[in-house]
Amino acid sequence: MFTGLVETSGSLSAITNIGNGIRLSLKPSSEFAVELGDSVSVNGVCLTVTGQSGEISFDVSPETIGSTNLKELKVGDRVNLERALRLSDRLGGHIVTGHVDNVGKIIGRRPEGEYTFYTIESTADVLKYIVKKGSVAIDGISLTVNDLDGLSFSVAIIPHTLQATNIGDKNIGAKVNLEVDIIGKYVEKLLGKRDSDRSLMHLLKEEGFIDD
Repeated sequence: MFTGLVETSGSLSAITNIGNGIRLSLKPSSEFAVELGDSVSVNGVCLTVTGQSGEISFDVSPETIGSTNLKELKVGDRVNLERALRLSDRLGGHIVTGHVDNVGKIIGRRPEGEYTFYTIESTADVLKYIVKKGSVAIDGISLTVNDLDGLSFSVAIIPHTLQATNIGDKNIGAKVNLEVDIIGKYVEKLLGKRDSDRSLMHLLKEEGFIDD
């Protein structure tokens, strides 16, 4: 489990084919202490450290390759890195599992004052969990949704995040890993998808969360 607060970035030094999977080798841009078997968020994907002699290596399965943007990576690309959350850590971002829901595409990027606004195109099965002012992880970065419609949503990136993560390297057309806030999934599961025309308030009353 992660927070979406990227600790550092890493530059890919090698991408090696291993059967149907790949091995990613990278060098962190700052101190990043890990051990074999540790879980690390790489562009928002939870991967296991399989090598740490000078560089850090991760083996990526065919399923993960197919469902994330890791297949788009090239040697020299920068990736976001975060170590797994400890129980004593502050939860400064939001709960991020490292299980990518889908890959989105950047369809807009514009500077406005000190901020840079990104618009991300996604699918209906992802957008239904995204709410204005809610949280979403983009390439492992915990961000607040600025606005949304039926096809896309937007986020505002502060200068620090633009420089400290790889989001600043991405332009229109780039693919990004998306993970929605898991709380929304639990709420949906609890309430069920029956009688979709009924209001949320009615369902909450029916389940005993609020009184009449």
